[in-house]
Amino acid sequence: MNRSQGRRDDALRPVEIIRGFTPNASGSVLYKSGATTVLVTAQISDSVPPFLEGKGVGWLTAEYAMLPGSTPTRVQRRTDGRATEIQRLIGRSLRAIVDRKALGPWTVHVDADVLNADGGTRTAAITASFVAVADALRKQFGDRAGTILKDGVAAVSVGIVAGRPMLDLDYPEDSTAEVDVNVVRLGGGGLVEVQGTGEGGVFSRGQFTQLLDLAEAGIDQLAALQKSALGDDWPWPV
Repeated sequence: MNRSQGRRDDALRPVEIIRGFTPNASGSVLYKSGATTVLVTAQISDSVPPFLEGKGVGWLTAEYAMLPGSTPTRVQRRTDGRATEIQRLIGRSLRAIVDRKALGPWTVHVDADVLNADGGTRTAAITASFVAVADALRKQFGDRAGTILKDGVAAVSVGIVAGRPMLDLDYPEDSTAEVDVNVVRLGGGGLVEVQGTGEGGVFSRGQFTQLLDLAEAGIDQLAALQKSALGDDWPWPV
């Protein structure tokens, strides 16, 4: 099986991170991973949900949607079970890096909209969201953004396709994978979430370890790309 763009099995798709794509949002990123394209915006409001009122801590919430033209068959404008599951994953992933006490009684709203889907939309949304949130926090709080964010976070898919462990599956690979795993990890190390499924059977502990190693190597590369995209706005001293 030949991979798209002649990729090695351990190679990411080409990644492009365009900051400030939507000027009205405090933070926004157009993120491209191969043909997968996701627009993420981050905005901050000076209120918290009722269950957090008076507690002196903030909140982060996320929404996710596949836009109608993101797939060959039109996607209806609705929040289905898959979208709900993914937006909860995005929220959990980002709350893992936010010091909610340092944030104070503010809410960070993250919206991830898939413009074009070719596999890995949830992992692309998480990786892009960190950059958008970092920009929004810096715009609102200045250098204090570095105290609110405890670490970076990125995510990538891995799987076994035609018996071969592969990094960063596109749609043709994902749709035929025997094993499909999504991995979310902090930039400095530490897994936030691992979602793994034997689509075409079972997989061994050794294969799972091999896939995790492949994912972590990919996330190291994504973390470096996030840092390069933020440049001087990287939240922490270099």
